[in-house]
Amino acid sequence: MESISFSITALDILLIVLTFLLVFLGIVGCIIPGIAGTPLCWGGMLASYFVEPCKLSLATLIVCAVITVLVEVVNNFVPSFFTIKAGGSRAGSLGAIVGTFAGLFLGGFIGILAGPFVGAFIGELIHDRSDVKRAIKSAAFAFLGFVTGTGLRLIVACGFVIVLIHAYWAK
Repeated sequence: MESISFSITALDILLIVLTFLLVFLGIVGCIIPGIAGTPLCWGGMLASYFVEPCKLSLATLIVCAVITVLVEVVNNFVPSFFTIKAGGSRAGSLGAIVGTFAGLFLGGFIGILAGPFVGAFIGELIHDRSDVKRAIKSAAFAFLGFVTGTGLRLIVACGFVIVLIHAYWAK
């Protein structure tokens, strides 16, 4: 049986701790608005790249960086896209953004979920008080956009965790 020998330095330990911290914050950041979740997870991968026992290739790191950029770009356009698809206005889109942050501070996890809906609804009513039906539709689509963007970020972040686990246990 062949044994693999490597020594872990203090720098390796520091980088491993940094990896866990960045990945944890990244996963939390995928759910909480205002925290760049997938870039933080990728930062954890970057830290691990320099750890001796980690077998993360440069090619994998680059592919994951490209995926990170694409996911963040898509995540920034999805809520507006859904709001526009529903016939919503710019006021509804802005309301969804404001509602997301307000929900974070006012209502915890439930607030994060309800905030985009309530914000878009209020934004649409400010834009046109006479069309409540459109305001509800726009708010529902803003919520759908938020959930879609959050889900995409979480899937990618969990994929990064799987890649990291594999890189540490690869021989």
